[in-house]
Amino acid sequence: LEITVTIVNMNDNSPVFKQANLTKTIPEDTKVNATVIPREDLSASDADLDTIYYELTTEVPDTGGYFAIKGVNNPEIYLQKALDYEKIKFTTLLLYARDRPVNSADTTHTATATISIFIEQADTKPPWFLPCTFINTDKSICISSPYTGRVNISEKSTVPLTLEPGPIYAIDPDYTLNEKIVYSIVGGDTDNVFSIDADTGNLTMNKAAISPETFLLQVMASQVNNIQKYSIVSVEIKVINKSDHAPYFKSSIYRGMVSVGLAPGSLVLDAETPSKPLMIAAADDDFTDV
Repeated sequence: LEITVTIVNMNDNSPVFKQANLTKTIPEDTKVNATVIPREDLSASDADLDTIYYELTTEVPDTGGYFAIKGVNNPEIYLQKALDYEKIKFTTLLLYARDRPVNSADTTHTATATISIFIEQADTKPPWFLPCTFINTDKSICISSPYTGRVNISEKSTVPLTLEPGPIYAIDPDYTLNEKIVYSIVGGDTDNVFSIDADTGNLTMNKAAISPETFLLQVMASQVNNIQKYSIVSVEIKVINKSDHAPYFKSSIYRGMVSVGLAPGSLVLDAETPSKPLMIAAADDDFTDV
């Protein structure tokens, strides 16, 4: 009597990952759809030779949607959404490997791999002139106001010019990189009157301005490691007549009078000459003809 015995493979083994814990650091400017972790580093094996079904979840709040797997049977992890270091610096992913489809009624064995991903800040932003104002809620764009200053006509300043709202100063907003910034005048210096210190941003004079005009300088701040990362700001320098005297009031005290019940906007009368409105006057000895 010939007896044939067929051994049926029983599902009695769980899938196994090569590594149950992985750590990966990726740059902020990684391209969307780029592979972050290849399939061979994530594939699980099963002694029962079952087909493996994968599922990826995010464990850290507010970091979902950035990473995904290529398919239910392909655990390769790729970048699904552009990264922003200001929004996400770290996340933890959980990759599940099952020997039966999700929601299967059959007995299912599951393995889990924990994947820690650190985001590395990249050189993505041009320099910012300070002070500046953020124009969006995620603080990724900061707009500066023009700088302003004054110099006296026919007089060369021997010290760096004082500007408002402060000295010329720019930073690298990719603060973990903090690339060195250099300064240059790229426009508006019509007679080579001004110079700027490449390292400090201090604005000085090469010679005196000989006419009452306004210089509208264009100052560029660029990164030493990449000149294509730059910003330009306007610096308005007014050439004025020198002031030797401070303005002063012609009287140390002024007295006025009003009647009860007057409407807003009514004139205040001179207490000494009630028929005339009260006049407050100042003078400046730099302008003797006024």
